[in-house]
Amino acid sequence: MPHPTELGEIARRIRAHAADLGFADLGFARGVPPEDEAHLERWLELGRHGTMHYMARHGRKRSRPALLVPGTLTVISVRMDYLHQDALPIEALLATPERAAISRYALGRDYHKVLRGRLLRLARWIAGEIGPFGYRVFVDSAPVLEKALAREAGLGWIGKHTNLIHPRAGSWFFLGEIYTDLDLPSDRAPEPDRCGTCTRCLAACPTGAILAPYELDARRCISYLTIENRGPIPLELRPLLGNRIFGCDDCQAVCPWNRFARKVSIPDFAPRPGLDGALLTELFGWSEEEFLRRTEGSALRRAGYEGFLRNLAVALGNGPPSPEAIAALEARREHPSPLVREHVAWALARLTASAAATPEAKDRSADPPAPRD
Repeated sequence: MPHPTELGEIARRIRAHAADLGFADLGFARGVPPEDEAHLERWLELGRHGTMHYMARHGRKRSRPALLVPGTLTVISVRMDYLHQDALPIEALLATPERAAISRYALGRDYHKVLRGRLLRLARWIAGEIGPFGYRVFVDSAPVLEKALAREAGLGWIGKHTNLIHPRAGSWFFLGEIYTDLDLPSDRAPEPDRCGTCTRCLAACPTGAILAPYELDARRCISYLTIENRGPIPLELRPLLGNRIFGCDDCQAVCPWNRFARKVSIPDFAPRPGLDGALLTELFGWSEEEFLRRTEGSALRRAGYEGFLRNLAVALGNGPPSPEAIAALEARREHPSPLVREHVAWALARLTASAAATPEAKDRSADPPAPRD
């Protein structure tokens, strides 16, 4: 193990090598303040985690690194920008209701795999420099309070939408961690909160999931409803989803700090061919085999095939009552899954009502009856 006087130089070299591996930034944290733990526990007590029971399963291991990995002294926190230069603007997709709006992070390869691979390479490089040491790598894969740890590591502040914001890079980035028994220096102070009086994210949330600044109710969040939620989407929220079929980027899209976001050309994050801006009817026609083939190595697998069809049915029901949309839904009316059938029936009823309310339909209903022979 290196002498304490060498740790500062080692930390500098770790940060430099992380940049060589494609990480946008890296910092070191000891843990999180008690108020973060209290905030999490209150959130759980209020039931705002919905059916994400894993959020409560590990007690305080999420907020106390050494309880999760005994011997942890330092958490190495990294961030990696993901907004790809070839991705369509999410605003344009939301304005085109017959096309699918997918969260920008899910267009390419599963970020868990991308970041984990690079973090393991970083950890092995450190071992090659200083000798064996204890570590574990995490990418949204264990009870880790990653945003609070990243803030303590100097990588940004937690905004009113509860995402981490970097003052020179916005919020379109992933986070990952290495829990280590190295006593590395925390060489940056946490970023101060710079949201000020801005409340654009609260106003932009389609379902009102951001109840107040820094207060998110996952049960109303479109990301939860379309990904983590395995059951039906609440009736009163379905019309608010629009054409969002996997996640939601609205709170990030309106954040003024994202004018500093850096678009990347990382091949792993490039949109898969035919996915970005795909027609809802085209995606709804995928068989389960095609879904599994087209989403191999993708975060879209998280929703599952039934969840994928459920989300698409809702999006079709929120779109224009075109013959193509109605035909696509009719083809799934007798789907084996009760979950899919229920959402298809809802969407068909909605489109039928919408079609009947169009000016053309009203004009036809006002036509005099044809004369009889």
